[in-house]
Amino acid sequence: MGLRPTLIDVSPLRSSPRFRRLWLGQTLSGFGAQMTLVAVMFQVWQTTKSATWTGAVGLAQAIPLVVLGLFAGSLVDRVDRRRLYLLATAGQALCSLLLALQGLPGHASAAGVLVLVALQSCFGAGGGPASRTFVPHLLPGHQLAAGLALRRIAFQGAMLLGPVLGGLIVGALGVGACYLIDAATFAAALHGALGLPRMGPGDEPARPGLRGVLDGLAFLGRTPAVRGALLTDLATTVLSMPISLFPLINAERFGGTPRTLGLFLTAIAVGGVAASIFSGTFTRFPRPGLAMLGGSATWGAALTLFGFSTNPWAGLAFLTVAGAADTVSVISRSTVVQMHTPNDLLGRVSAAEQIVGQAGPDIGNMRGGLVAGATSGAAALVSGGLLCLGAVAAVGVTTAALRDTSTPTGPRTAAAGT
Repeated sequence: MGLRPTLIDVSPLRSSPRFRRLWLGQTLSGFGAQMTLVAVMFQVWQTTKSATWTGAVGLAQAIPLVVLGLFAGSLVDRVDRRRLYLLATAGQALCSLLLALQGLPGHASAAGVLVLVALQSCFGAGGGPASRTFVPHLLPGHQLAAGLALRRIAFQGAMLLGPVLGGLIVGALGVGACYLIDAATFAAALHGALGLPRMGPGDEPARPGLRGVLDGLAFLGRTPAVRGALLTDLATTVLSMPISLFPLINAERFGGTPRTLGLFLTAIAVGGVAASIFSGTFTRFPRPGLAMLGGSATWGAALTLFGFSTNPWAGLAFLTVAGAADTVSVISRSTVVQMHTPNDLLGRVSAAEQIVGQAGPDIGNMRGGLVAGATSGAAALVSGGLLCLGAVAAVGVTTAALRDTSTPTGPRTAAAGT
């Protein structure tokens, strides 16, 4: 057998042409999104020369997702999810075109750029949860984790290479060209989704407005496996997200050289890509809840060791382990969530998962900065890692449904199309 069982399982790409087209389109669109992020940051900085304004880019992306997310998830559970995704993707493409129009002359205000970024994020608040519902429709149960791993490696590839491509294009052709390329990649995402079947909300569509949102929250409250998975992820990111600490750690230990600072995020990305390549080691594991708990605990332990480490290369090695552990945790979390969520509620639960993934890191980075300001970068890292370990242990001990959940061993009868 050799290495084959440990490598990423690409059988979903072979067995489901619809999944394959969707995956290719979303992969290209992911590269465009990362390129646009670089272009937006560069344009805002060139316009304002203010770190406050560049920091506001993240808020412009996060606030619409948090504010609209649950209501958008309720909408996903009331309408044809394919049509909603197509409309949301077309809206995002239009925002990229508007960014290109303002970017080509080079005279737009930073506030105008942030408004367009926020508007694009509003469309993403609906398109994201809709997209998360597709995989269970397109793949049988025993391929669910493999399909999620393929989505994850596409995201990580875009995170790793997209900013580099964006920087090169901005330097050679300007921000307007970067935005135009992003708009073109949305066309690939639209093409991938056009081949999907109609995906209705299920037998019991969500009730309109706040009532539908409350129904989704009630499901989270009464479903221990899903609740435990989201709480583990939220506690992990809120308590131990390290990215805001990298400049301080770099200055404290490594002389403040930008070459070392750049390697911190690269190390996390490399670990994530490596874990995705060898994701067969955990996507074929029959208990994804245990895999998630193990990945989250490893993340906390690796960051604790990074906090204690004074050797640059050892520190990068611990960050690489943390990046790999994060990938194990994220893929396993999504597997648990989608296994235990009925089709009627999948949009709302997917929206909650998206909010956790967006808000948790932002709050965690703020926590790390506040603790470091009062103590030191090392203290913030070590305390965060230890708190993460404690939170993971608490959820694991108190949530048997998460520990014991198991993946199907054969195809589901309701699996959709190939």
